[in-house]
Amino acid sequence: MKKVLSFSVFLIIGLVASQLLPSALGDNYASFKIGSNTLLYVCLAFIMINVGREFEVDKSHWKSYTKDYFVAMATAAFPWIFIALYYMYMLLPPDYWNSWEAWKENLLLSRFAAPTSAGILFTMLAALKLQSSWIYKKIQVLAIFDDLDTILLMIPLQIMMIGMRWQLIIVVLIVFLLLVFGWKKMGSYNIRQDWKAIVLYSAVVFAITQIVYIVSKNLYGEDGSIHIEVLLPAFVLGMIIKHKHIDSKIEQKVSTGISFLFMFLVGLSMPTFIGVEFSESIAGTHSITGSQPMMPWGIIIFHVVLVSILSNIGKLFPVFFYRDRQLSERLALSIGMFTRGEVGAGIIFIALGYNLGGPALIISVLTIVLNLLLTGIFVLWVKNLSLKAYKTQ
Repeated sequence: MKKVLSFSVFLIIGLVASQLLPSALGDNYASFKIGSNTLLYVCLAFIMINVGREFEVDKSHWKSYTKDYFVAMATAAFPWIFIALYYMYMLLPPDYWNSWEAWKENLLLSRFAAPTSAGILFTMLAALKLQSSWIYKKIQVLAIFDDLDTILLMIPLQIMMIGMRWQLIIVVLIVFLLLVFGWKKMGSYNIRQDWKAIVLYSAVVFAITQIVYIVSKNLYGEDGSIHIEVLLPAFVLGMIIKHKHIDSKIEQKVSTGISFLFMFLVGLSMPTFIGVEFSESIAGTHSITGSQPMMPWGIIIFHVVLVSILSNIGKLFPVFFYRDRQLSERLALSIGMFTRGEVGAGIIFIALGYNLGGPALIISVLTIVLNLLLTGIFVLWVKNLSLKAYKTQ
C-alpha cells in the first residue's frame, strides 16, 4: 500500500515542481527540460523492458491465447472509447464535435485510460500470496496483452496526428520487423538482466531512437523526421531476453526507485497550467485541446471522478467471459484491471509531444493519481473476492 501511495506522492510532487520551476530557473529551464525528458525516456524504457521480460507465452499453443487477447483488447478499448467520447462531448464546445482534428487529439489523449499497470498489480497480488490462484495467472496474461495492445495502437494514433508520409512507412516496417523478431526470438537470449544491465539497455534503446530521429531531422527537417517511441523497442528487447527472476533487495529497491523517479518526471513534464488562461495565451500555437480555457478546480475534480468511474466501468469487460469460473472470480479479474500507472502516464507524456493539453490533460493526470490512491482498495477487493471464490469451491 505504501508503494502505491508513493507513486501518487511522487507524481504530485512532480506536478507542483512543473508549475514552480519555469519561473525559478528562467532561461536555464530549457536545458533542464532536455535533461529531465532524457531521463524520463530512459526510465520508461527500463519499465517497458521489465514488462517485456514478464511476457511469457507457450508458442506451441498460441491459439489458446486468442480469446485472452480479444478480452484484453476489449478491456483496453472500452475505457479508451468511453473517455474519448466524454472528452469530446463534455469538455469541448459543440463547434468542435464534428472536427476531425479534435477527434484525433482526444483519441490519443484518452488512450491513457487503456493500460493496466502490470508492475504495480503483480507486485501487490504477490504480496497478498495470490500467485497460485487462477485470478493471478489469468490477470498476468491479460495485463501484458493490455499493455501490448496499447503500444501497438499508438502507431495508427500517431499516424493520425502527423499524417501519412513516406517516413511512416519506414516506422510501420520497423514496428513489423520488431514484432516478428520479438515473437521468433522470445526468451532466446541469456544475457545479463540485473538492474545495472537493464539501465544500460534502456539508455542504448533511447540513444538509438534519438539518433534515428536526429539524423532524419537533419536530412529532411522536423516534418520529415522518423520518430520511434521507446515503448515498443524496449518491450521487444524485454521479450527476447531469457527471463531470470531476480528477487534480491537491491533489485527491488532500484526497480521501485526508478518507477518513483519516472512518476516524478511525468509530473515534472506537465506544462504550466496554474494561473494560465489557455485560450488567450496559446490559442493558434497549440492543439484544440491545448487551447481550451482552464476550468475551476471544483469542476476539474468533478470530471476526474466521472472519468475514473467511466474508465473502470470499461474495465469490467472480462466479467462477461470465462463463464466456467465463478462470478466472484470474474469480477475479481476485472477489478484487478482497474489499476493504472507507469504506461498510462507514459501515454500522457507522449501526448505532450503533440502539444495536447488544457483541462483534458490535467483531468487525465489527476485521474491516474486518483486511481493510484485507490489501487490498494482495488487489490484488497480482489483478495476478498478470491477468498470468497476459494471457500465456495
